[in-house]
Amino acid sequence: MERFTDVDAYLERSDRWRDVVVSLRAVLLGCPLDEQIKWGKPCYTNDGANIAIIQEMKEFVALMFFKGTLLDDPDGHLEDQGPNSRSARRMRFACVDDVTRSAATIERFVDAAIDVERSGLDVGPAPALELVEELRVRLDADPALRAAFESLTPGRQREYHLYVAEAKRSATRASRVDGCVDRILQGKGRRDR
Repeated sequence: MERFTDVDAYLERSDRWRDVVVSLRAVLLGCPLDEQIKWGKPCYTNDGANIAIIQEMKEFVALMFFKGTLLDDPDGHLEDQGPNSRSARRMRFACVDDVTRSAATIERFVDAAIDVERSGLDVGPAPALELVEELRVRLDADPALRAAFESLTPGRQREYHLYVAEAKRSATRASRVDGCVDRILQGKGRRDR
């Protein structure tokens, strides 16, 4: 996986969505935000707090607000990232005209997101994770594996749970648990290197 150190280098490699990303970048840099690469993508912060990140998808470019669920959105511009997303919300863009039409809305969301950060608002803790049966049974049977799993961050625990739970058949879920054991024991998430 290629690593970028700055957004200009990122843009040199962007093919399909370069113009849309450049247009979004211009709007975001007009706001009181700092720009850097985080998680391999252009990320925008204010006083060190993550505000938004640009994500190039197959069919669109997303501008994801980290605490989007706390932003006032009466016109429905923001959408969930997926069924397991708790706090992030995103806007979609398929062309530069989409960005141009939405510039004032983007600026309003950035201002609101900065206000959320400055006020200390938080989404709150995730509900307790009810592990899928095959994972729970395996952890109950292996104290070392349970200890390793419990030492993972809540996000990594949730990632393993979701990966196992998405399989339809119990045998497939059990096989997925088997495939995760070594990584869990190493203290790694599913996507950690």
